[in-house]
Amino acid sequence: MKKLVLTVFILIFIFPIKAEGKRLHKEFEYQKYWCNKNNGILEYELDDKTRVDCLTENLAVEVDFANKWAECIGQALYYGLRTNKQPTCLLIIENMGNDLKYLKRLKCTATYNNIKTLTITPNQL
Repeated sequence: MKKLVLTVFILIFIFPIKAEGKRLHKEFEYQKYWCNKNNGILEYELDDKTRVDCLTENLAVEVDFANKWAECIGQALYYGLRTNKQPTCLLIIENMGNDLKYLKRLKCTATYNNIKTLTITPNQL
């Protein structure tokens, strides 16, 4: 029994498994590429120390992987409110087969809440 407990402890705490799997690129790489291409300010800091991933002349952009679509909406709404710019979710689509369900959820929720939606894929980098 002690060996089983020790084995479980080692597997859980010493060798954690990444839940979302391996990413093709880091989120920041997509963020930086898109922001530079659109003449935005990368990591624009608000007075409450939160950071807009990219602030352009008209958009407050939050960048997230597809499975984090709901988090993207919340942050985009907040950043849009704080900057008086259009809240925008830039969703990273690395595998359309897996990510399409998240994109559909984002689009219907975003339409209802007047949030602009954009996508970026690895082949755009």
